[in-house]
Amino acid sequence: MFVLDAILDALKMAGLMGWEILWPLLLGFTLSGVIQAVVRTERITKLMSDDSPRSISVATGLGALSSSCSYAAVALARALFRKGASFSSAMAFEIASTNLVVELGLVLAFVLGWQFTAAEFVGGPLMILLVALGFRLWMRGRVAEAAREQADRGLAGGMEGHAAMDMSVAGDAPFLRRLFSKPGIVSTSQYFVMDWASVLRDIVIGLLIAGAFDAWVPKEWLQAVFASHHPAVSFVIGPLVGPLLAAVSFVCSVGNVPLAAVLWNGGISFGGVVSFVFADLIIVPIILIYRRYYGGRAAFRITAVFYGAMVVAGYIVELVFTPLGLVPTGRDVTILDAGISWNYTTWLNIAFLVIAALLLVVFVRSGSWSMLAMMGGSPDQEHDHSHHDHGSAGHDHAAHDHAAHDHAGHDHSHP
Repeated sequence: MFVLDAILDALKMAGLMGWEILWPLLLGFTLSGVIQAVVRTERITKLMSDDSPRSISVATGLGALSSSCSYAAVALARALFRKGASFSSAMAFEIASTNLVVELGLVLAFVLGWQFTAAEFVGGPLMILLVALGFRLWMRGRVAEAAREQADRGLAGGMEGHAAMDMSVAGDAPFLRRLFSKPGIVSTSQYFVMDWASVLRDIVIGLLIAGAFDAWVPKEWLQAVFASHHPAVSFVIGPLVGPLLAAVSFVCSVGNVPLAAVLWNGGISFGGVVSFVFADLIIVPIILIYRRYYGGRAAFRITAVFYGAMVVAGYIVELVFTPLGLVPTGRDVTILDAGISWNYTTWLNIAFLVIAALLLVVFVRSGSWSMLAMMGGSPDQEHDHSHHDHGSAGHDHAAHDHAAHDHAGHDHSHP
């Protein structure tokens, strides 16, 4: 009976947290779908051929516009690398497309507070800079050559099909005209549904893990692990431990935000939360994908450079935010204790669920359902060169293979 009660408590907490963050997620993915549908970026990928500040900046901006799940971001980075982008630029794109996107910022602001969103958007570019410097020093010579040779083998990792899909609206019409055209609405629905399909598993797993942590792990234990009563020790420990906890949680993208809230309530440092959220790109399954994509030696260096950059970024963000008074003093994130009632959260959830339902109807009626079966993709898909045609409402997307090598022109404004 005790075990059953414990499981029910964990499920209850996971469900309540899911209800509380539902509308920010729906809003974030809707905005992300709009951006990806009408912002075409193929003209600037040619600027990513080296690791100059301009190339890294272009890759960062492009990634921030190209929201994706972590697995698709990793697949996209390899596709860019294979088509001539520098390794540093490809990795900058990868980091930005999961850590500098609108949906993550909204969920962080709602769950933890605007200070954490600010920390994410300050620390993200800082992490990218540190990663670029790390690769310039440590990813060159024979290791870099071997990584490119391994990448050109095109071994399957995860979400190649998802990463390759381009549903953006072509043409030079004004933003609003493209957005509210029939192809624009269809494209937005496709990005919205595919975004959800790619991260839903991680969000559910993240909620379950966060619910279990909150229900089963005494706060006193977490406070002891994070040395929360010793500020100096906590400052040192937080960013070191944060990425390690994320790596073994197997949760990526926005799915780790609820667990970040549990860790914050449990006493982890501000910088520890920042480094934890960044660590979606070094979870164990993705490290194994790095090994398939780039070889063992390169995978080790990617992981080590990412980890080091996350830790240092966490330290720097806390050092900068503390004297500015931007580090929250309270550790009582109310989302973990909130119940369901007729408040603004419920009304916003209902409103955005209606919008989500309408987008889903558009997705199905446009003949796009077959795209869901193509998300996993295959290595062979990276050699097809087909595009979506938004010119007809009844376009059959199943007839296309969503070529990943179209990344040469960045024809992949993916979900």
